[in-house]
Amino acid sequence: MEDSFMSTNRRTFLKQAATLSAFYIVPRHVLGRGFLPPSDQIAVGFIGLGKQAGGLRNQFLKNEARVMAICDVDQPKMPVFAEAVNKFYADKADKGSYNGCQQYDDYRTLLNNKDVDAVVIATPDHWHSPIAIAAAKAGKDIYCEKPLSLTIQEGRDMVNATRKYKRVFQTGNMQRSWKEFRQAVELVRNGYIGQVKTINVNVGGPPRDFDLTAEPIPAGLNWDAWLGPNTIERPYNNVLDPALGATFWGKWRDIRDFGGGGMTDWGAHMFDIAQWGLDMDNSGPTELVPGKDGKGLVYRYANGVEMHHTPVDGPQFCQFIGTEGEVKVGRGNLTTTPVTLKDKVIGESEKRGNGRPVYFSDNHYKDFLDAIRSRKNPICDVEVGHRTASVCTLGNIAYQLGRPLHWNPKKEKFENDADANRLLSRPMRTKWTA
Repeated sequence: MEDSFMSTNRRTFLKQAATLSAFYIVPRHVLGRGFLPPSDQIAVGFIGLGKQAGGLRNQFLKNEARVMAICDVDQPKMPVFAEAVNKFYADKADKGSYNGCQQYDDYRTLLNNKDVDAVVIATPDHWHSPIAIAAAKAGKDIYCEKPLSLTIQEGRDMVNATRKYKRVFQTGNMQRSWKEFRQAVELVRNGYIGQVKTINVNVGGPPRDFDLTAEPIPAGLNWDAWLGPNTIERPYNNVLDPALGATFWGKWRDIRDFGGGGMTDWGAHMFDIAQWGLDMDNSGPTELVPGKDGKGLVYRYANGVEMHHTPVDGPQFCQFIGTEGEVKVGRGNLTTTPVTLKDKVIGESEKRGNGRPVYFSDNHYKDFLDAIRSRKNPICDVEVGHRTASVCTLGNIAYQLGRPLHWNPKKEKFENDADANRLLSRPMRTKWTA
């Protein structure tokens, strides 16, 4: 199937070559005010074209990336995604049509495209690490959706590959580029609530074991490729890979084989703010204690801070409680005690929490593209994403085992606990990872 598809792709590309080459060499002034010529743009490939990818596509297009390649194992999703890309460029250049979005059904063939500078990985979590590591080896810079990885070992492998191949890597924890979260963190790290004692994080709970019934596999979906590196074969069910036009998000997030439940879905956002506020981007907690009857969880850090995961009804949030005040932040909502802290203007000389500046970004996607050009780390570098995902996954392991755990964030191992350490990784079949 791959050879046939790629042959068709090459024939289509050759037919388009004359039109495309003319588009690429059009002078800047002809393209119109504010339009960056393709030769000046960073060429991006998208891997995984579900609901999240649509929003990411729009963000990267708005920020002058050149989306030139796409890949999905669910064939019907590709032409719809490509049509949106082509229409954007045609409208931008005031042309009748544009056909520059190449389509692939295997991420490895996309990575072989030398014209692609960077990839956006928006697949289910169980695919993140194999694709990201392969992308680093192929010399591509990487934007990977959160949570960074399905297991802690995979996250560390992604960090190692990024460093080995000198790639720029942005994790999709985009709240770090949002005003209310940056304000919350700056207040905390500049000591405006005194010494932090407790953090409350409200996100959903852990995933469940596979319990879905088998359904017929739709035409155009390579289900074996969707399962990818997983060693346990599971039947297709539409909630795992929703069809185009479905109003719900893929529920693979709730199944242990593919995701980490609310703990890693929303947890990758709110635990991330806790980590940022504590200046723990290179570390993590040292102890985890599940509540009675498996309800709630307490994380303890070496500095004495306790972080409580106690899900309650209502919006997700991260709340810092200090000796002199409180900061509670959620999307579009920041409340403080005292109330005057909410609008506190942090001075330039103050933007140093625990000796390091609070990184500024107000556009997560532009920040990534700028980092590619500068070759500096973006606001949510792979190590940052790994440490946040680790906090989420540690919580899931504690819930799964139902007992206290002692974690060494430097060695990334549990202390004297072989059963817990076995859950730090998973077997993977090499068919889709080699």
